[in-house]
Amino acid sequence: MKEITVDSNPSEAVLKKLGVAHWPTWEKGVSVFPWAFVTTEIAYIIEGECEMTPADGGPSTTFKAGDLVVFPNGYKGTWEVKKALKKQFKHKDGNFVKCALSRFKILKNKFKSKA
Repeated sequence: MKEITVDSNPSEAVLKKLGVAHWPTWEKGVSVFPWAFVTTEIAYIIEGECEMTPADGGPSTTFKAGDLVVFPNGYKGTWEVKKALKKQFKHKDGNFVKCALSRFKILKNKFKSKA
């Protein structure tokens, strides 16, 4: 499985070139949940701290406020949000509709399992 990459000190020039200021924002409180990336996602962490553990048992990756993180297409793992997370993100490849449907299915299955 491809690994998550973390740039712990991206320059303002890099953030500007990527257009981070125009990316949508996502927030999540302290929690633990599984996730599968169906596109490559680039995220700039505005607030918080998180640890991602891959489903294949590989080493976990920790990222925090100020980090630029790349989640590769096909990465499956568990989010452990240790401090409330706020990120700006962009889907680099793949189909955004496919990503949205995948997220819907995950949520749907989560609610079914609680019923």
